[in-house]
Amino acid sequence: MRVNNLSLHYDGQPALDNVTLDIYRGCITALIGPSGCGKTSFLSSLNRLTDLIPGCTVAGEIEIEGNWIHDDNTDVQALRRRVGMIFQKPNPFPLSIRRNIQMPLREHGVKERAVLETKMEAALRDVGLWEEVKDRLDSPALALSGGQQQRLCIARALALEPEILLMDEPCSALDPLSSAVVEDLIQSLRGRYTVVIVTHNLAQARRIANYAGFFWAKERTGKLVEFGRCQQIFESPAHELTAAYVNGARG
Repeated sequence: MRVNNLSLHYDGQPALDNVTLDIYRGCITALIGPSGCGKTSFLSSLNRLTDLIPGCTVAGEIEIEGNWIHDDNTDVQALRRRVGMIFQKPNPFPLSIRRNIQMPLREHGVKERAVLETKMEAALRDVGLWEEVKDRLDSPALALSGGQQQRLCIARALALEPEILLMDEPCSALDPLSSAVVEDLIQSLRGRYTVVIVTHNLAQARRIANYAGFFWAKERTGKLVEFGRCQQIFESPAHELTAAYVNGARG
């Protein structure tokens, strides 16, 4: 995925200014920076969730394998299947565990029961939930623990076989033990999926990411200050703001 000169406004007010970076296939890219610097807005633009926000306008170019996602002929539903989103707070549907996985598949045209069951089991195994829930698939998803709910939401996205997963602080609403389980899961996806994760946990970013982008707000407008390999960003940043942030002096 390539992002070139991306700018974003809410009701005419700038939220992001001229962000340019490449997101590499099969790698984990962490977006770091203080609250209010546009990280979530940037993430939401990558699969056009920004289309759903009244007054939001996006300029610039976002390309996935040579295709511009804002072309008039873009199938936005297909784009969001290809580029899945995991939110900060687990958001399972108020349905059974089974229906949480199978309903999106049905919406995307999968109707055969055997195929639905196979894809559901594969997705739940991918996130380490199958053994925990296989005997209660028709129980309410909301009865699961917070960490289990977040893994279910990741399974729901994986069932659609995306290429890219966007994750907006997926561990921030979880207790430390559940957070560690989800973090291990994210690391296990490396190589099979391209992952872009917003996190305020710098230790987490350093542990899991191949690449990191540091955002900062200037005059209430988010800007990408520095982007590079994660080790370089944390150990030898090129910009003084990056150095101050990762060393805890600013933020």
